[in-house]
Amino acid sequence: MNNDNPNAIPADVALDFLAEILPFKELERSELLRLSRKCTIDFYPEGTLIFRQGETEVEYFHVIQQGGVKTYRIEDNDEISLKDYRGRGEYFGALPIIQGTRANLNVEAVEDTFCFLFDKQAFLDLLSSNPMVSQYYLRTMSAKMAEMVYSQSRRQKILPRTEGSFYLFSAQVGRVAKGDLFHAPATTSVRQAATIMSEKMVGSLLLTDSGGEITGIVTDKDIRGKVVAQGVDFETRVEEIMSSPVQTISGQAVCFDALLKMIKNRIHHLAIEQNGRIVKMITTHDIMVTQGTSPLYLFREILAQRSIEGLYPLAHKIPQVVRSLIEEGAKANNITRMIAVLNDHILERLLSLQIEKFGRAPLPWAWMLMGSEGRREQTFKTDQDNAIIHADTDDPALKAAAEPYFKTFAESTIDHLVKCGYPLCPGEIMASNPKWRQPLSIWVSYFKKWCRTPTPESVLNSLIFFDFKAGYGDTALVDRLRGEIAEIARNSDLFLLWMAKSTLASRPPLTFFRNFIVEKDDEHKNSFDLKTRGLVFMVDFARLMSLKHGITETNTLARLNLLLENQYLPAALGNEIIEAYEFLMHLRLIHQLHMLEADQAPDNYIKPKDLTDLERQTLKEAFLVIGRLQDFTRKEFHLADQ
Repeated sequence: MNNDNPNAIPADVALDFLAEILPFKELERSELLRLSRKCTIDFYPEGTLIFRQGETEVEYFHVIQQGGVKTYRIEDNDEISLKDYRGRGEYFGALPIIQGTRANLNVEAVEDTFCFLFDKQAFLDLLSSNPMVSQYYLRTMSAKMAEMVYSQSRRQKILPRTEGSFYLFSAQVGRVAKGDLFHAPATTSVRQAATIMSEKMVGSLLLTDSGGEITGIVTDKDIRGKVVAQGVDFETRVEEIMSSPVQTISGQAVCFDALLKMIKNRIHHLAIEQNGRIVKMITTHDIMVTQGTSPLYLFREILAQRSIEGLYPLAHKIPQVVRSLIEEGAKANNITRMIAVLNDHILERLLSLQIEKFGRAPLPWAWMLMGSEGRREQTFKTDQDNAIIHADTDDPALKAAAEPYFKTFAESTIDHLVKCGYPLCPGEIMASNPKWRQPLSIWVSYFKKWCRTPTPESVLNSLIFFDFKAGYGDTALVDRLRGEIAEIARNSDLFLLWMAKSTLASRPPLTFFRNFIVEKDDEHKNSFDLKTRGLVFMVDFARLMSLKHGITETNTLARLNLLLENQYLPAALGNEIIEAYEFLMHLRLIHQLHMLEADQAPDNYIKPKDLTDLERQTLKEAFLVIGRLQDFTRKEFHLADQ
């Protein structure tokens, strides 16, 4: 005990307390003991202004031992902007010490509060000797902090099943590509092209025009499918069957991006571009050899399937592909993108086989996907949200033929999707419901009504229907609908106001002093719904702001990035919400995969006690970001009293 300081305390008192909280509990005990010996304690009665914004010279780093404080800023217009409430085990004073500035916020005791104090130099010495501690106090949902918690989540929840390393998210395609480039004039015959590929033992040729510029590509698959299978003359010029333009990717891109592009475009070769020139070729074989196990295997099985019943077990294989991506270290956005692509291919193959069975539709049409499917954000728990849009017609015969065709087609398809593992929508937002099986003009009228005469029901519909995308069929119909409603929504101020109010209806599950609020009922006791209490607001906010500013993208992260790029969001807040959203999605995916592997139906209920300290702390940070975003929404839509 330091007798020269009346506020000094026994080292073991501080040691026992610090050993229970992050980040101190991660320190070696000897280092923690040295730090504890430098600790003093101070008491602040309720109402004490401990730090005054822009005035207080911060000489001590404070850790709350008992009680609580609120932090707030007084803006230029004298408006008070509440930032946070902090309780036991939390801190204040770190940032001004690190930055060498006066207090950046007002800190006021909201009840009688005891704090452990560490002088400025002791705290700075701790940061300089411990990068982990430094990173902890500099974080505001930072990418580095997120990586730490992602890694810990994988280790804690997902035990690796595979040997060796995966390289999808680390290996650059420029280093993985094996094959050299081979060229031929586009006027070369198919026979000559096949001979060159056979002699060089390659699966593709780049084709050039008279000036030597690359105009297309021909592959061994093109020759098999477009020439041999069709009985085309082998002396045909290869330019007649080539693909153009050549699909390219940067040499710095990672293998995952190449793989996703190949699957989306149903190709097996990608040209690698560097400084505007094609320098190499990467193939699906290159990636499979590098990675060992690839989503390409499942993709090929889906495309090769000749019966609808054969698709059922393939859809159930998707979780195992996702497990590999999680083991590899994929972030949530990459995982949901891959789930979406594989689900899209299941759907496309299913509908293609359905058309073989039912014949062509009497009118141009498209299968639309809404909700998480429309946003390309599916997880392991995704209900069906789909619809049919078809062309308008004045022909009575076509009208008479269309309704029974689409009715039978939709009902059969919905049933097959259930057998593939995609549950029915509880709200019946499916193509089997005649209300959601309509011509373009009716769809436009739906959106006009929702936007021009907003009601709670129309706002609820908008949360699902505004996130639509084409899943199959005539995409031009869907594009026309998108163009129509973008203008309608952008100019519907009252509707946007209703949507803004709806986004503020739920608060993050944190108490006054940042403890988790959990359910009390038996079914989900001691847990909270991560989707409805966290993710929903972020999704709704991104949609709301995109509609306001005429952004037609539907994916949440893409929407947020576009809002940032166009400066519709403050940079710091926008980056924080992106990191927070990715973290919540990551936690949700890990939780659902863990449930699946325990033979449980996946849900969104998280028990805080099952999380690590780092996960709990990061989760609280993510919920605080939501609070800041809700404050932004109130100001943006003048809803200060909401």
